[in-house]
Amino acid sequence: MIDTTFLITAFVTMFVIIDPIGLAPLFLALTQGQDVKKRRSIAVRACVIAMVILILFALLGESLLGFIGISMPAFQVSGGVLLFLTALDMLFERRTKRREDQADEDDNEDPSVFPLAIPLIAGPGAIASVILLTNQRPGLEGLGMVLGVTAAVLLIAFGLFLASGLIEKVLGKTGITVLTRLLGMLLAALSVQIMLDGLAAFGFGPGAG
Repeated sequence: MIDTTFLITAFVTMFVIIDPIGLAPLFLALTQGQDVKKRRSIAVRACVIAMVILILFALLGESLLGFIGISMPAFQVSGGVLLFLTALDMLFERRTKRREDQADEDDNEDPSVFPLAIPLIAGPGAIASVILLTNQRPGLEGLGMVLGVTAAVLLIAFGLFLASGLIEKVLGKTGITVLTRLLGMLLAALSVQIMLDGLAAFGFGPGAG
């Protein structure tokens, strides 16, 4: 039986971390002057490359951590801290500014690999999230759910990339800012829960023992 609660939590986590709505205006800026066919091609490559990267970390992330001697509870705490910092960036608009700076620094005609796939879509936060989520629900079912919701979020991102011009007109800068702040508050709460789960494994906080 599918764990609906975990499925919803995983989707919300990946959606907030990848932030397709916040990426749409940046995609528009990175592909300025490109025709519709070229934009579609760039969007496809960026999403496919990002998905491949996240699949690799979902499959090998915990083994890699074990190889270098990092326990999963320790990674949960550090990952929660990283997600909390991302939430602060979203709340105070530092994340958008940093992403815009990364976009401005890229002089390539095809931004699908950098900076779109890496680090804007499959960045440190997204990589940490897939590792943490697959650990929370071990086994093929959990892996399938995590990769399924990740693919769903990337499909949403792909759709928003193609409709980025329209979205920017509808929401406007103020609408995108408000939505980013709300998502940041949600991510902050999720990151604290992840840290508490990691601390509980060390014998601290609720659930310890």
